[in-house]
Amino acid sequence: MDLKLAKNNRAFPEHSFWDFKGKVDYVDEWFLMKSPVPLLFLSITYLLFVLKLGPKVMKLRQPFQLRRVIIVYNLFQVAYSCFLFYKCSRLILAHGLLSASCLMDKEDSRWIVSTTIYYYFFAKVTELMDTIFFVLRKNYRQVTFLHIYHHSLMMWSTWIALKYEPSYSVTFLGTINSFVHIIMYAYYALSAFPRLNKYLWWKKYITLMQIVQFMCIILHAAANYAHAGCPPSYTLLAAILLNALLFVYLFAEFYFSAYVNKNKHNSNSNTNKSANGLVNEKSD
Repeated sequence: MDLKLAKNNRAFPEHSFWDFKGKVDYVDEWFLMKSPVPLLFLSITYLLFVLKLGPKVMKLRQPFQLRRVIIVYNLFQVAYSCFLFYKCSRLILAHGLLSASCLMDKEDSRWIVSTTIYYYFFAKVTELMDTIFFVLRKNYRQVTFLHIYHHSLMMWSTWIALKYEPSYSVTFLGTINSFVHIIMYAYYALSAFPRLNKYLWWKKYITLMQIVQFMCIILHAAANYAHAGCPPSYTLLAAILLNALLFVYLFAEFYFSAYVNKNKHNSNSNTNKSANGLVNEKSD
């Protein structure tokens, strides 16, 4: 028992939060993982550009088209999301939605889980380009609080989880999110072709998929804490539940604003036009 305890202590060295030593030593050597300073610099630069500098620079310029760049970028995101979905789903098929054993106690499993979370983290970094493209194309209506908060939070929460609590419990989150992103970025890639726009009637269902994914994440997190062999900490559980609930609210609010209320407004407008037409005909 003493040897097992010593082995676990070597695998998970005890450090304070503020010395920026991660739970697993080798994670600290990976790109952007040594300390939060590079990521903090990236986040500040991102926010300054999308909220201040970008709109200021583009104010007197015509929007960039970036059609080929957008197509290549979205196809890359589709391919990378497929890769993530494959990696995460393999783990789930091997160990189940709720692992009965604590995989992080085994060196091989710890490596696989940690690298998979890192691949997911890298995706969250590259997805910041979504907002950059919106600004360069002057699509400011898409640069919303929901959009910026979602991108920033997912990047930081993945970094913190990988650094301080690499856990199998987040594998399901990565799996379902990657699946949604396959559909979403495929839509964006196809929308770059004007001739295909008439076939892209399913945009609103992507938002519904996002709402459903966060509801599934909430249920999984609760079940994982109650029944898994290696449940997440209170901190990780609270972070997942609170942010997933917030995203359900924000995406639902966006859905009703963009689709339900808009359709009601258009229906009322058409009704008023028809009524006005009847009045005009009677007047004639």
